[in-house]
Amino acid sequence: MSNLTGRTFLALALALSATGAAWAQGGRCTRETLAVKGTPLTVSYCVSAETSAASGHDLPVQVTENYSTSRGSFTQQSTLQFIAGESVSRVIEDVALARLGLEGTLHLTLVYRGGLVRVESALLTPGAITVK
Repeated sequence: MSNLTGRTFLALALALSATGAAWAQGGRCTRETLAVKGTPLTVSYCVSAETSAASGHDLPVQVTENYSTSRGSFTQQSTLQFIAGESVSRVIEDVALARLGLEGTLHLTLVYRGGLVRVESALLTPGAITVK
């Protein structure tokens, strides 16, 4: 194999590897933008693991959560407790917005369906302002 062919092969292999890794993570990720007092807030949830559990019991789902605005961002790891055996399960999560340069707390209803976590509804307090 010539030096040029070897480099081309290596570059192609690395590109395919990176694409595969991004696809694997992206396959279990959701992303959406919420308008919080006129500021776009992008939220994403990537499921990294879930434990099996008997139907009707707690189903621990490990999630990487990312929250970002033009003013700031943060990422956190969480284990959300859904209910095993349900086609749709929900949890409530509170997110303080100070680290994002915003005031208040976002009260989120997260839904777990088909192996993905999504925001079903969002309420900003104080003021009980419906965001979604």
